[in-house]
Amino acid sequence: MDTLFFLASKLIWALISPDSLIVLLGLSAWLALLVGWQRLARRLLSLCTLLLVLIGFLPVGEWLIAPLENRFAANAALPAQADGVIVLGGALDAVKSSAWNQAELGNAADRVTGFLHLAYLYPTAQLVFTGGSGTVLEQEFKEADSMRVLLEQLGLGNRAIVFESESRNTFENAVNSKALVAPAPGSNWVLVTSAFHMPRAVGIFCGQDWTVYPYPVDHYSRKGNLLRVQFQFSNNLEILRMAVREWIGLIAYRVSGRSAQLLPSDRNFCGNPATTS
Repeated sequence: MDTLFFLASKLIWALISPDSLIVLLGLSAWLALLVGWQRLARRLLSLCTLLLVLIGFLPVGEWLIAPLENRFAANAALPAQADGVIVLGGALDAVKSSAWNQAELGNAADRVTGFLHLAYLYPTAQLVFTGGSGTVLEQEFKEADSMRVLLEQLGLGNRAIVFESESRNTFENAVNSKALVAPAPGSNWVLVTSAFHMPRAVGIFCGQDWTVYPYPVDHYSRKGNLLRVQFQFSNNLEILRMAVREWIGLIAYRVSGRSAQLLPSDRNFCGNPATTS
């Protein structure tokens, strides 16, 4: 069932992502012109043009991603002692890392720097990196394998780090990591991931009866400056893709029972350690 969910999520997203929809609209307009459906072609082209202009000039993606990034406060109070720190994969491109034989970090590199900060802040905590491959056709490239080398280069070679390399999504991150480290009830664990992804991650960990302190990093919205007009098409489109994908993921995980809550926040999630510490 987990494999079916994984494959279905990849297929559906490939069809409904914003960039795919724009391409499909353009192709549909072209086909409509070929068969002589002028009115339909004009409507499709008008819709495609409208989307291109809106995405290019307005931070639509930030409007969607900001509510997710604001669910958990940045730099929130942490426990005086932590039993463990867990970071979700997504910061490193395993395929490129393998091709170039060195760590190739992407936009979510803040996950690594946040993990390093917490590793030094809690010198006795159990460290966990969880991330395999999120692609369908390149399962042989595991992010955890490349991350092992990178963390050694960054000075954590003397720490006992658990590397979980078989997970393909956040649900498997939580399930597989829990099986490896068996967190004790009431123990303090800090979770590191991108701010927009933190609500879904917390909901999944809550569903596994694993209460964590959220440590969100890697923000994409410009807090306090969301009402602006500025042409940045590629950047705006990328943020829109992330935002739409995350909202769809939140709904899909909740409906499928993989998450304990639709939208966890500082004020309302399993045990809410941020207000009870």
